[in-house]
Amino acid sequence: MAKSHEIKVARRDVQGQGASRRLRHAGVVPGIVYGGDREPVKVQFNHNEIWLAQFNDWFYSSIIDLNLDGTIHKVLLRDMQRHPYKQLVMHLDFQRVNDNEVLHASVPLTFINEDTSPAGKSADVLVTHELKEVNIACLPKDLPQSIEVDLGELKAGDIIYLSGLKLPAGVEIPALKLGKNHDDAVVIAKTAGAEEASAE
Repeated sequence: MAKSHEIKVARRDVQGQGASRRLRHAGVVPGIVYGGDREPVKVQFNHNEIWLAQFNDWFYSSIIDLNLDGTIHKVLLRDMQRHPYKQLVMHLDFQRVNDNEVLHASVPLTFINEDTSPAGKSADVLVTHELKEVNIACLPKDLPQSIEVDLGELKAGDIIYLSGLKLPAGVEIPALKLGKNHDDAVVIAKTAGAEEASAE
């Protein structure tokens, strides 16, 4: 299982836009923790800690341990609001997860060995990454931080679809149960001639 990440959080007793504005001025980010068999809890985070955490993939796709007054809430980030032009995180929504319940999450794709593949070494081939993340379903213990896509054998004309991904044990892609029309392309290797012809 991936390394655990803990973030300390405090209970937020004040509510409303004015209160949230004061919190942000004080270097605090308002948020909420909901889901599971417990009531939603209004919380607040240290802005600097959240600002640094948001630059890591794990912040978006890993189960995070929120430490609230010594009680650990296992959660997934469900929404983050940023200021449109200031370097500020405005609000965070986290959903509790249950060890015994399947969760749905969006996980980033990590592409490896593209440069050493036949397609990657050819100047006449354009390799496009059609997807950068994929929606999966699994138990919390099986949640991967990312899914690796090995492009080492990729050749001109190849297409890698969702169904061609090697998934970790216990992980599935729900979209594939909906039929072939949902088996989206992940990577496409086109020759330059084919690219020009499709553009005409």
